[in-house]
Amino acid sequence: GPLSERRLMDVRLGELPAWLAACDLSPQGLLGGAQKAWRSYYDKYINVKRGGPAGISMLLAGYCLLSYGWNYQHISKVSFLVSV
Repeated sequence: GPLSERRLMDVRLGELPAWLAACDLSPQGLLGGAQKAWRSYYDKYINVKRGGPAGISMLLAGYCLLSYGWNYQHISKVSFLVSV
């Protein structure tokens, strides 16, 4: 596509001066770029549309580890008494 529509990570080092010259550096252009970046970040990390068993299983695994940590002293005393 046109150089001005590429993302920074898609621009080669030799094309960087031309890409910077094609950017809109006015306050309104910078605000639009910040809004686009926020929208991209929000859609990727906060407003995740795909769910499934992986998220629920990680939640359950975390709960199991946390409850084991909270009850470790009690569990270790009970297991010692059972093995004697």
